[in-house]
This record gives sequence, C-alpha cells and structure tokens, in this order.
Amino acid sequence: MGDELDAARGELRTLLLTRAFRFGDFLLTSGRRSTYYVDGKQVTLDGRGLQLVAMLTLHRCRELDIDAVGGLTLGADPIAAATAALSGADARPLTAFIVRKEVKAHGTGNAIEGPPLRPGMRVMLVDDTLTTGGTFLAANTQVVATGATVVEALCVVDREEGGSDALRSAGIPLHALFTRSDFPAPHAALPSTSG
Repeated sequence: MGDELDAARGELRTLLLTRAFRFGDFLLTSGRRSTYYVDGKQVTLDGRGLQLVAMLTLHRCRELDIDAVGGLTLGADPIAAATAALSGADARPLTAFIVRKEVKAHGTGNAIEGPPLRPGMRVMLVDDTLTTGGTFLAANTQVVATGATVVEALCVVDREEGGSDALRSAGIPLHALFTRSDFPAPHAALPSTSG
C-alpha cells in the first residue's frame, strides 16, 4: 500500500503543479494579495485528480478511525463526497457532510447538510487549500455544535501563511498533503535562459 500511496502522491503533485498553480496578482478569500494562486478545484473537479485526493484522504481517515468527512462549502464538497464514495467499497463507509456558509431561511434551515453528525462521531475537516484557516475554523464551529469531535483538518495544499498556526491555536491538528514548499518558486518553474 505504501508504494501505491507514494505513486498517487507523486502523480497528484504533478497535477497540482501543472493545473492548479497560477502566477500573477491575486486577491485571496482571506482578503490578502498574493503573487500566486492555488486553484485546487482544477484538480479536485478533475476525475483523476479527485480520485487521487480521495485515495490519500481516505487512507488518512482510516489511520485516524474517522466516521465523517466534510467542511465548508465549496472547497470541501468534492473531496468529502469522493472520499465517502471511495469508502463505500469498505465494510465501514464514511459519511460526508457540507457546512453551509450561511443558513438558508427555507427548507430544513440546516447549517450542515448530509446525514446528521452525532455526539461521539470522529470528524475529519477537509479543504483544497489553507491560507489563514478561516474556512476550517468556520466549519469547526458548526461541527462542534453537533457534539461530534473534530480529530484533524486535512488540506490538499497548505500555503504556509499562518493557517496551520491558527488551527493549532484552536486545538485542531493539520495534515497537509502538500505545502507550498513542495513546489518550485515561480522563477524556478521557468526554463533557464542563461547560456
């Protein structure tokens, strides 16, 4: 299984580098400006990319005996659904859930969509990228209110801009499939023109 996971991780890194990283001037969800943007959905909404993310996420969920996986819509949605779907082949399938950004006045009025989270359930929060940790913290607030226990947060790419510290301060361990340091700097990604 170790070789299979290493191969999946290597392939996913290549997909992220070629499809998700964009360089320029970007305004992030956090309100910060950045010289690069990680568009994780270019990978998590691609069939092969999502399969790789789900495989690595499910492996981590199994290591931690997780019952449910999800997070704040929209970055968490494909990861949570694919991980739960992949777990359906096992004897103990996971539950997926989606935390709304705001509760709708119509319908059920739920803050969390999906099969109900219950006290004692072990939960993995997921998202495609981590910058300040705000989306994880917002999801955590809603999940904790159900009585479920947030065991860990998992992101595909940690931008290494303080989000892991914010999660640690809130008592939430982080597992990043990749960090910004795992990828070349913009100038290093370009071919050399020196002779």
